[in-house]
Amino acid sequence: MKIADATHEVLTLQGGFAPVAEEISVELTDIEGTVPHDLNGMHVRNGPNRRFKAEGRYHWFDGDGMLHAVRFEKGRVFYQNRWVMTEGLQEELDAGRALWKGIKESPRKERPDMPMKNTSNTDVKYFAGKLISMWWLGGMPYLVDPDDLSTISPLSTDPRLKDLRISAHSKVDERTGEFLFFAYAKEPPYMHYGVISKEGELKTLMPIELPGPRLPHDMAFSENYSIVHDLPLFFDMDAFEAGRHRLKFYADIPARFGIVPRHGTADQMRWFEAKPAYMYHVSNAWEEDDGEGGTEIVMTGTPFRLPRDLDGNIEAERFARLVATHEHDFMFYEWRFNLRTGETKERILDDIFNQEFPVINSWMQGFKTRYSWNVLMARCLRREDPRFCGLVRQDLLTGKATSYHEGMDKWFSEMPFAPKDGWQEEDDGYLVGFMYDMTSKVSFVCVFDAKDITKEPVARIRLPQYVPHGFHATWVSAERMKRGY
Repeated sequence: MKIADATHEVLTLQGGFAPVAEEISVELTDIEGTVPHDLNGMHVRNGPNRRFKAEGRYHWFDGDGMLHAVRFEKGRVFYQNRWVMTEGLQEELDAGRALWKGIKESPRKERPDMPMKNTSNTDVKYFAGKLISMWWLGGMPYLVDPDDLSTISPLSTDPRLKDLRISAHSKVDERTGEFLFFAYAKEPPYMHYGVISKEGELKTLMPIELPGPRLPHDMAFSENYSIVHDLPLFFDMDAFEAGRHRLKFYADIPARFGIVPRHGTADQMRWFEAKPAYMYHVSNAWEEDDGEGGTEIVMTGTPFRLPRDLDGNIEAERFARLVATHEHDFMFYEWRFNLRTGETKERILDDIFNQEFPVINSWMQGFKTRYSWNVLMARCLRREDPRFCGLVRQDLLTGKATSYHEGMDKWFSEMPFAPKDGWQEEDDGYLVGFMYDMTSKVSFVCVFDAKDITKEPVARIRLPQYVPHGFHATWVSAERMKRGY
């Protein structure tokens, strides 16, 4: 499958942002270093890859979802890429042209069922034996065959989910196989939370009342609880009432985190307040004894460092503009929510590195972890030009952090942790992900030793065509694929 308009004059359609024209499947043999034989499974990354040129302004987040998979089999490596065949993309293929504009333009008023195209271009997880592809603005996820990346169907036909905008950062509990999700809307009740079993049954669904429409990005879960977010970056409500979308940070409103038993009910939701903040991504959450017979929920993540004036006041308007133009500055952070006292404690874990897209050993999600591997973010040189320039390894036990980058011309992707076959320790494994060399215009698959990322990759594998800059990735071990969840 080819596209005719792979080059455009806007920044986010040039260089490493430009879409690729072909779907290919190939064994990779141009390898520097050695591919570990105890690395077996598949790395899959999602990202935008525009199929048809549309009228109006283009935003990086607009492109149609494309999955890029790299399979590791006893030292051999295979690559495949394929579009996620969403309902919107299929309609455009049938028409032979774009039918939707991007997020910088007005939505389609004549399509109340899909005013903005669900591109399913943001995140990807492994659920119930299938890959599940999701969209950052919320919509029905799509199931994808992990063997050939063909799109199977929407996630569910349960009528209770039909109109919900399921978030891209819904979660899969690797131990139970459950899909934990939240959905948000512009109308009351503004949010829902639910759980689907590994057999595909909707086991839990509850409305979550919020003060108004919000723009939550992520959620978290521990062994027994789920944590949803109500953060003070959302719509400028004056513009919202006029039918326009404009971001506003409300510096006088606290961040709120709602904690509910995983299979609880809406009346069991408890809200905890914290300092005003906005965060895209959680690293992990777990339960600890508070020493007084109670339970604390600990959550780590990478919130924005908020700009402040000389008197220490949050520059709310400036922050909203920085978010809109991808001029990002992040910290590594911890919140503690005490279920016995209702108290919140919070602290900075690291404000030295500008770091985002945190990953952990996914078997440990919901349980106490020592390590988080995060993407090292460059300071933005131009509007709408974020750069993922390396890696950071955070050790929560010692407080130490180490980093790796290869210079300003290298762009890395999120690198999920890939456990070794028969792993024993939390960091027994590798980090696997893409790297784009902006000078040579070549993409590589890089494999790092997760115990020491400061060294060169143990393997650097050249790809026959480059992989456009994208978003989130997952690792699915061969053992997990055999298990089916």
